[in-house]
Amino acid sequence: MPLGTLDRTPPPFFKQGPSALTKLTFFSAFALFLMVADARFAIMRPLRAGVATLLYPLQLAAMGPVRLIQGGTAYLDGMAEIQARADAASRKLVQQSERAGQVEVLALENARLRSLLGLREQLAAPGQAAEVLYDAADPYTRKVFVDRGQAHGVRPGSPVLDASGVLGQVTRVLPLVSEVTLLIDRDQAIPVLNTRTGARSVAYGNPGFLGGVLELRFMAGNSDVQAGDLLSTSGVDGVYPPGLRVAIVETVERQADSAFARIYCRPLAQLTGVRHVMLLQPLTAPPAAEGARDDVPAGKGASR
Repeated sequence: MPLGTLDRTPPPFFKQGPSALTKLTFFSAFALFLMVADARFAIMRPLRAGVATLLYPLQLAAMGPVRLIQGGTAYLDGMAEIQARADAASRKLVQQSERAGQVEVLALENARLRSLLGLREQLAAPGQAAEVLYDAADPYTRKVFVDRGQAHGVRPGSPVLDASGVLGQVTRVLPLVSEVTLLIDRDQAIPVLNTRTGARSVAYGNPGFLGGVLELRFMAGNSDVQAGDLLSTSGVDGVYPPGLRVAIVETVERQADSAFARIYCRPLAQLTGVRHVMLLQPLTAPPAAEGARDDVPAGKGASR
């Protein structure tokens, strides 16, 4: 008899239980019920927790070789990095030791030259730390307020620094807070010194160019100024102590149709987002403060 003619259906005696379609429908509905119940009532969470607890030792055993290899690799990499840092620190220590010796020699020579020429020693202005509270509400100015005022001995004209350089100057002092005008404000100017050439100039704030820069105005087109020159305070104004870092020359534009060069500088201080600053005492009192100490009113003085 050909195989294709064989009857493969089970005898009626073995046909027991529901059909395959009924089983598929039942188990599909049961699975859907379990998913909905688990999502709404978390009925399977204890079962999953138990299974995870039972499988945790097996997971640790399976991850053991991988962790061993990773730990060994990390150990070797860490040893190499530590050795490299130690070598770099040793070289830096040697360089700093050499520079310290040079600084001591230069300081001694400077003291001898000052004593020989009869020059006074460089003044060290006292200062106090302050925290920036908020920016000024005026959108056309670049000013911030700090938590130090007249009650803390702050004076108008006090230089304000951060960890990188000069930030600005105190322009208004209130009893408990002070207003600080940033260097890039359009009404702010600071005398600077080019540390490479020793040339003095004045840097003006320019808030509308590249988000805020300093500009060296009225510099001749053939002046010796290069990109990368460091500008520091010159101290000639009697407000900023000399030698404070101010800015780095970014671009120098020399045009044939103009006698002056356009020189833009990037301030070194963090002008946006700064949190803590240092307030220094000005070397000399500003004119407004000096006038406020006069016993004779301005009107009577003018009438004389």
